[in-house]
Amino acid sequence: MVGYDPEARCVSTLEAAAAGSAAGLANRLLVCPLDVVKIRFQLQIEELSSRNPLAKYHGILQAAQRILREEGLFAFWKGHVPAQFLSVGYGAVQFMVFESLTKLVHNVTSYSARGSFVHFVCGGLAACTATVAVQPVDTLRTRFAAQGEPKIYPSLRHAVVTMYQTEGLWTFYRGLTPTIIAVFPYAGLQFSFYNIFQQFSEWVIPAERKEAGNVKNLVCGSCAGIISKTLTYPFDLFKKRLQVGGFEQARAAFGQVRTYRGLLDCVRQIMREEGPGGLFKGLSPSLLKAAVSTGLIFFWYEMFCSLLCALKSTDITKRRS
Repeated sequence: MVGYDPEARCVSTLEAAAAGSAAGLANRLLVCPLDVVKIRFQLQIEELSSRNPLAKYHGILQAAQRILREEGLFAFWKGHVPAQFLSVGYGAVQFMVFESLTKLVHNVTSYSARGSFVHFVCGGLAACTATVAVQPVDTLRTRFAAQGEPKIYPSLRHAVVTMYQTEGLWTFYRGLTPTIIAVFPYAGLQFSFYNIFQQFSEWVIPAERKEAGNVKNLVCGSCAGIISKTLTYPFDLFKKRLQVGGFEQARAAFGQVRTYRGLLDCVRQIMREEGPGGLFKGLSPSLLKAAVSTGLIFFWYEMFCSLLCALKSTDITKRRS
C-alpha cells in the first residue's frame, strides 16, 4: 500500500498524511531511547572503547546503565517533545509527498509507479522536502538529547528563544547540508528496498496467508532500514556534530568538544583525530534503531492506511443500505 497503486487505491493524499503522522507518533515513542544513546555516541570525540579511560560511553548496555544512573529513566526521552513534533511533521510530509509523486509518475510518464527505481527517486525527494520542513525541530531535538545535567535548556520555549537571540535564525538549520546529501539516498533506499522485499515476499509467501501481512511489513521495513542506514551513516554523524556547534558548554561533562567551520572541516577533523572508524561511531545503536524504526514506520503506516480503507468501506456500505 506504500506508493500509488491505481488498482488498489482507497487512501487519499491527505489520508496518507494523517497515516504518516500517526505512524511517526507511535514510532517515536518506542525508539526515542535508542536515539538518545545513538546521539551520545555520535557526539563523543573519544574512542568508543572500554580501553580508553577518558571515554564516557563505550557500549550500548554500558551507556544505557550510565545514563540511567546519572540522569534517571526520563533521560532516555530527553528532547521527546521536539522529537514528536519532528516525527509527526516528517511522517505527514514524507508520505503525502511520496504518494503524490508516485501518482504523478503514473499519470504523466511511462514508468510504473510500483517500480523500485521510481520508489527510490520519489522516496528521496519526499524525504528532502520533509527534512527542510522539520530541520529546526530536529536541531532542537538533538540539543535536548545531547545536554547533560544541569540542563542548559530547561524547556522548549527557553531553547528556541535562547538559540535565536544568541546564535540567530540560521542556527536552527545547522547540519542541513549533510542532512540533505544523506537523506535522499537514505530514504530512497528505504522505499526502494522495502518495495523489493515486499515483491520478494509476495513471491515467497502464498497469497492466502493474509494474516502474515503485518509481520511481513515489519520484517521488510527492518531489512530496508538496516541496508539504507549502513550505506549513508557517516552523513548522519556529520549532521549531529554540526548541530551542536555553539553548544560546547553543555558538552563539557561528556569529554572533549570540537568546533567545526562547516561540513568539509568536520570531515577533515574527524578523519585526522579519530580515523575512518570515527565516521561510524554509534553505528551499532543506529542500526538497531534503524531496524526497529523503519520496520515500525512502515508497519504503522500500512496498518493505519488499512484501517482508513476499512472505515471508508464500512461507511460506503452503510450509505448503500
